Amino acid sequence: MKVGLFGIGLDTYWPQFKGLLGHLTAYQAEIAEQIAGFGVELVDAGMVDNPEKARAAASLFRREEVDLIFLYISTYALSSTVLPVVQQVKVPVVVLNLQPVPQLDYAKFNALGDRGLMTGIWLEHCQACSAPEIACVFNRAGIAYHLVTGHLRDPEAWTEIRDWVAAARVADALRRNRVGVLGHYYCGMLDVYSDMTQQAAVFGQHYELLEMCELHALRERVTKAQVTAKVREFGKKFAVARDCAASEIARAAKTSCALDALVAKHRLGALAYYYESVAGNPYQDIVTSVIAGNTLLTGRHVPVAGECEVKNVQAMKIMDELGAGGSFSEFYLADFTDDVVYLGHDGPAHFAIAEGSVGLVPLSVYHGKPGQGLSIQMTVKHGPVTLLSVVQGAGGQLFLLVAEGQSVPGPILQIGNTNSRYQFSVSAKTFMNEWSKAGPAHHCAIGVGHVAAKLAKLGALLGLEVRRVC
Repeated sequence: MKVGLFGIGLDTYWPQFKGLLGHLTAYQAEIAEQIAGFGVELVDAGMVDNPEKARAAASLFRREEVDLIFLYISTYALSSTVLPVVQQVKVPVVVLNLQPVPQLDYAKFNALGDRGLMTGIWLEHCQACSAPEIACVFNRAGIAYHLVTGHLRDPEAWTEIRDWVAAARVADALRRNRVGVLGHYYCGMLDVYSDMTQQAAVFGQHYELLEMCELHALRERVTKAQVTAKVREFGKKFAVARDCAASEIARAAKTSCALDALVAKHRLGALAYYYESVAGNPYQDIVTSVIAGNTLLTGRHVPVAGECEVKNVQAMKIMDELGAGGSFSEFYLADFTDDVVYLGHDGPAHFAIAEGSVGLVPLSVYHGKPGQGLSIQMTVKHGPVTLLSVVQGAGGQLFLLVAEGQSVPGPILQIGNTNSRYQFSVSAKTFMNEWSKAGPAHHCAIGVGHVAAKLAKLGALLGLEVRRVC
């Protein structure tokens, strides 16, 4: 991902105040080094202090196709040197109102006595002077922007900046993502039905509609050697229950190999699926043996959502790109005595956010679905978590629904599903009411850590409303 940076100043000042420009460019270099350290390709347009340089900066940013621009207010600058850059580049802009220090040494400053020297030092610290002017002009020009205020070594400001970079990286990853859709919706789950055109318009990803017959053909070409290697992988990745039949492990391994081939062939970064088929059909043999393979894919940053939950695989991808995981979940039950809510699903799991090992266990029946086979037993790591749902509202528009809470220890349901206990800053009753009334589908993605601030910034970059529960 490419990030643009330019500083703004006023060229009239440079001959008037010796050393001012050098100090300001040094501060900008410090900012550039920090941002580049976030793992992005930085395109630094230097100091823009007149309209001609503004046009040159815009040309550079367009040519380099930057995804995000940081505008550093180094001192007072005319808004006419700012507007042409953002008007022409048309990418999100974050304005950095960062003073060199948190507090001027007033006694030392006033003791200088030389008003010209003192004015130069003041101009070195007067970043705030341009913030309202820039905001006014951007507002009147209809340009979306975001403002970070603080000082150069302000941890809070740099957390904000880091979050903006993280959000922009996720937005870039979503634009590049190829989402596979295999099979069809679970019949009657009206809440999960999705408008893929709308999702593509908002997030920018490509949808690849896949055929079960292709997955079947890939599975038929899987070799014994591949199955053997996949069984070994199962043994390394999962805590395989002793009562897992060897035939079921081999069946799931063969399907896992076919899923790997399907993902590689179509260069998929996420997959939503569901299928039932009929008894005796080879397609049913596939769909009753996908959970282990889908869990491996999810752990390799190709999240998989069952029941063809396209909106939720989007949420899972967002959480995964943030490094938070993104496990497929739904409400299981509430414990009003301990004031916790249980969420989980019949798979897949996400290895990166497991509390302990991920179990591979046999199920004699897949509840609400055909057949039997292997499933996943996992609990999300104890500690801070974030829930995310991509919601289609009553008016058809998408928004993000977010809640932060805690995964807490305690008894879980040993039913061959992922499930965990969660507490929130409000009671279990209030949380369930408020989350449900927001109108999400019954699935959500759960990730570790509190990342609501990053999600709010992602929403801002994508033009999406972000609603928080708790």
